[in-house]
Amino acid sequence: MGEFNDFFLQLVSQISLVEIILKGAIIGIVASAPMGPVGILCVQRALNKGRIYGLVTGFGAALSDIIYALVTGYGLSFIYDFINNRTALFWLQLIGAVLMFIFGVHTFRSNPTKSTHKVSRNKSSLVQNGVTGFFLAFSNPLLILLFLALFTPLNFMLPEQPLHNQFIGYASIFGGAMLWWLFITYAVSKLRARFDVRGVWVINRIIGTLVMIGAFIGAILIITGIYTFH
Repeated sequence: MGEFNDFFLQLVSQISLVEIILKGAIIGIVASAPMGPVGILCVQRALNKGRIYGLVTGFGAALSDIIYALVTGYGLSFIYDFINNRTALFWLQLIGAVLMFIFGVHTFRSNPTKSTHKVSRNKSSLVQNGVTGFFLAFSNPLLILLFLALFTPLNFMLPEQPLHNQFIGYASIFGGAMLWWLFITYAVSKLRARFDVRGVWVINRIIGTLVMIGAFIGAILIITGIYTFH
């Protein structure tokens, strides 16, 4: 009986870890996917300099995202008792879903041409490309609100987790972000002759639609109590 209990606890722990990894990857992808200034710069560099330069730009942005994710996660730890209150958690998650819907609308309506600027074909060092990607992303502190909108509906409250789970969770956010940058630079390299600003505009429309649908479904699930995102 003791062996069965140990096996069951180990299985639950593994399931919990997989859930953290999946949620972290989703957060990383959603935070990186909208084609704002960093996304435009990444695409332009991939087109003008080569895929690796676009990818390194995305890498720098992903590092910036992790900093804001850590600020958000550990900021939530200060209101952990408040979050543990069932009613408070309901409203926090619902507000997060509403913020995500607004974010989806903003992404859908955003005009990527406003973020375009001439990119030199001079192949500066990879480090320089990564650093500029980092600071361009870091210059947008509103990312904290985005991470808050992502953390609360998904109940991604890592400070309550053991240290190794926290590390895996934040690493998953970084991994999700890098998966997106790998995808977008690969797509750009394959569709180089046909990929332009309109292609970025289409990506924003698709992402915005998906985020709005996901936020709407999440809000319905929260309101009805079908799934509380624990």
